[in-house]
Amino acid sequence: MDKDINMSSGESSTSVRINKYISASGFCSRRKADEYVEAGCVTIDGEPAVAGSQVFPGQVVLVNGKPVLPTDDHVYLAFHKPLGITCTTDKRDKDNIIDYIGYPQRIFPIGRLDKNSTGLILLTNDGDIVNRLLRAEGRHDKEYVVMVDRPVDEEFKKKMENGVPILDTVTLPCKVRLTGKNSFHIILNQGLNRQIRRMCEYCGYRVVRLKRIRILNISLGTLPLGQYRELTPKERKDLFSILDNKRK
Repeated sequence: MDKDINMSSGESSTSVRINKYISASGFCSRRKADEYVEAGCVTIDGEPAVAGSQVFPGQVVLVNGKPVLPTDDHVYLAFHKPLGITCTTDKRDKDNIIDYIGYPQRIFPIGRLDKNSTGLILLTNDGDIVNRLLRAEGRHDKEYVVMVDRPVDEEFKKKMENGVPILDTVTLPCKVRLTGKNSFHIILNQGLNRQIRRMCEYCGYRVVRLKRIRILNISLGTLPLGQYRELTPKERKDLFSILDNKRK
């Protein structure tokens, strides 16, 4: 079994799996690292890496010819995403979130928030936490404020809460609270593509505005639109505790 590497020096008394080594560098998530390995873009001391390859102290790992080293200089940001910004690291997209934020270190978004939605998204250079947050089995709570094009009622609430058929599956039970004539709060613990919009469409509604206000213990609060902040030490501690408990 591989052990955690020493994040401050990159050294260890034992080996670490290649995907974990790359994610610890802040280069990308473990899932993306696996894709790089599968595509033949990763070498260890000049030899092509394969799934499950181990990295030992002193070995040189390259991704697309560039060296990667683990770091303990991890960044965790909460960002209030405006409309029109795309949650991608692809610089070919002129509206990509990375260029918009302009953070001095390499970071990447955890998950997605579609271009026509606003609200909270987390960004980091810690590939390990990305992997843990994106695991579907984690069932991580995410809370949204939604406005639709016509009045909502108890029948709508029950349909949404009990699950509706979209994308060849039925959505998991969720929590819905009606907050106004045409608005509601919803707490999901799954992340299907454009899930809330598709759920509303199934029920005969069109989403007019959608804003995410919470991911697990991290709340958007009064963070201004288009601005970011670092997670507080307490937020980080509580987040890691939640993820550790879910993993157990």
